Amino acid sequence: MQTPTMGVKEVSVIRTGIGDAHREHVFGTRKPALYWIFFTRRPVRIPVHAFVIEHEKALVLFDTGMDRRVITDPDYFPDKVTTFFMDHIFDFHQEPEETLVPQLEKAGYQAGEVSKAVISHLHFDHVGGIRDIPQADLFVSQAEWEHMLDKSAGHEGIIRRDIDIPGAKWNKIGFRPTTDPSLAPFTECFDLMGDGSLILLPTPGHTLGSLSMLVKRTDAAPLLLIGDLAYAAEALEHDRLPGTGDKKTLSASYQKVRALKESHPDLLIVPSHDWKAAEEL
Repeated sequence: MQTPTMGVKEVSVIRTGIGDAHREHVFGTRKPALYWIFFTRRPVRIPVHAFVIEHEKALVLFDTGMDRRVITDPDYFPDKVTTFFMDHIFDFHQEPEETLVPQLEKAGYQAGEVSKAVISHLHFDHVGGIRDIPQADLFVSQAEWEHMLDKSAGHEGIIRRDIDIPGAKWNKIGFRPTTDPSLAPFTECFDLMGDGSLILLPTPGHTLGSLSMLVKRTDAAPLLLIGDLAYAAEALEHDRLPGTGDKKTLSASYQKVRALKESHPDLLIVPSHDWKAAEEL
């Protein structure tokens, strides 16, 4: 994989809480969704991670973690039906010191130093810290933003009230054609820094506009931060689709990521809710 002209100095993982989720939601199942939501309860504990990329030119976040109001505000979700389903699928836990600002400080950074934040998708557990970094440019795919504007998005945990906030510096990106053989089979990308070090790739399926970020490090193996495309790297490797999302689109994104991995055996695939992320980073 081509070495970028500018260096990524360090990549850190921070944890902004944990959640107990349905096993079927995490690892998938042949059972109908309404069946496993109501009649099975085998929780799997998952972390809520965000990632800090120290680039020579900027401090960059990949996702911003969970807002504590998810736990403290009983009216956080837009209606009682959505609240009911979310309570049946997830049970989140987050201490005050696990929010974005203290977790950044624990990692040796200040929230005011963040200049860019890439949002893998707009679910509530990935955008919870955007109010804490008002100075930062926020990047999301155009497809994801347009989906957020749909009235149905709130039922999926995409809460416009906490995304389209006053003063937020949103950049809705469109992916651009690329013929870079090192990115194949991806034919579109977005070069975040303009130097080839942080490349955004479309990986829809979990949501309509989900994206991943390829991190090319000069002194270590490259990383592919995949958000919630899969909840564990092993699930993607063995083609185990999660319990929610568009199966056909998920499968196509899985295939592209696996093909990229085949071309670059040293590539580390890092999901946002995988405990092994901290070990690998």
